[in-house]
Amino acid sequence: MARVAQGDQDAFSALYDAVAGTVFGIAVKVVRDRAQSEEVAQEVMIDVWRQAARYRPDQGSVMAWVATIAHRRAVDRVRSAQASANREHDMGVRGQERPFDEVSEQVETRLERDQVKRCLRRLTELQRQAVTLAYYQGLTYREVAETLQTPLPTIKTRMRDGLIRLRDCMGVTT
Repeated sequence: MARVAQGDQDAFSALYDAVAGTVFGIAVKVVRDRAQSEEVAQEVMIDVWRQAARYRPDQGSVMAWVATIAHRRAVDRVRSAQASANREHDMGVRGQERPFDEVSEQVETRLERDQVKRCLRRLTELQRQAVTLAYYQGLTYREVAETLQTPLPTIKTRMRDGLIRLRDCMGVTT
């Protein structure tokens, strides 16, 4: 390893012959895909060449050090592949959302609007005025009372009765 750390290609060739089979075996066991395992093994051997100076004989054998690098690199490859698959799945799920049906939405809105108009026509004129001022012009009870020059309690009663009739006409259940 000391000679590999100094850039000795012959020493690296001997090291390669000694550990390449084990490195590939670890990669296959973790990654479970031969082509991916070959890539991982190649990356590990490049790492060993580049990081040879980091090897510490007092912390374990060369084989253990190389095997640790191989295992970590293989696990990183699996995690990366899983993260990529998760991203693709999430994008696919988002792509399957139901498209907005604008025509259907417009028809439904028009039908609801027609039903509200029909139900408003069933109210008394006084109820319709109070409800229309409050809901279509945004006036408060007090403002409706002032606009119609009617006492506030009378306006509240008209609106309550009118809303009950609208609710029943629209088929809304509470």
